[in-house]
Amino acid sequence: MDHVLVRVKGLRKKPYRKLISDYKLFETVDIDVSTCITYNPDHNLDEDAWFKVEQFSQQPFSIGNFNSHYDSKNYDDLTKEQFNKIAYIVSVQGDDFYFQKMTSSLFIKRKTVVFGEVAKVEESTNRLVINSTPDAIYFTVSDTLIFRNLVTISSIFPGIDILYKEATKEEVKEFLGESFIELANEYNVEKVSKPNRKRVALAMATLETMSAADRASMLTYIESYCEQKLKFDHTSSKFEISTDDELKLLLYGIEKRFYTTYDGHERRLANSVQPLN
Repeated sequence: MDHVLVRVKGLRKKPYRKLISDYKLFETVDIDVSTCITYNPDHNLDEDAWFKVEQFSQQPFSIGNFNSHYDSKNYDDLTKEQFNKIAYIVSVQGDDFYFQKMTSSLFIKRKTVVFGEVAKVEESTNRLVINSTPDAIYFTVSDTLIFRNLVTISSIFPGIDILYKEATKEEVKEFLGESFIELANEYNVEKVSKPNRKRVALAMATLETMSAADRASMLTYIESYCEQKLKFDHTSSKFEISTDDELKLLLYGIEKRFYTTYDGHERRLANSVQPLN
């Protein structure tokens, strides 16, 4: 049987309560999770795309209440007094769990005009607005969580923001000390922007997989696309980095974001990258 549950703020014991029974709150999302994008904070999703976290039940931010052993009999009904304390909704639909975060703008308490067979006025009542698309879905069969915005669901899955990894100050300092970087114009770790700290974390992971030959090829690749924007010393094999924008170009180059179109040979920067299998 399908159910709609809610997470009530301030309740430590039995924080999840039953709202509605035998009802699907959202239209079924039929999606092949293999086509979803493994979460990457520097990837911009297409309109119909989703991020995914595989083996969700094994993650430290998973919710143990919602898995293949879910039993609706373990949940008490929501009381009227708890209605305004709903943090998020969980629609249990078959084997899957659909999540929506609740914000103050989604709680409505005002007089409304309802159109049915005839128009009628309803006095102020407590209402919740349900979005057309859930914020996240957990598919128990594939043990995969899908979502579109990490910030939106971070309060639903505490700790999930570890996926949004920024390099620490020490890691940024280590990266800026790489053999192919020469700092100039007093640019230093203190001037590295938050978006670039995120890109540094990605770049460091990429560099760890590179051989010496791959690194040399990478430098040639970056110079070929950025020769007008980045200074490269062939003798020392170093890029001069004096601004945050220059660092961003270098980081994009490490991630192979530059490409040339087949027809027209136009040189471009890829806003997002997805491997083709």
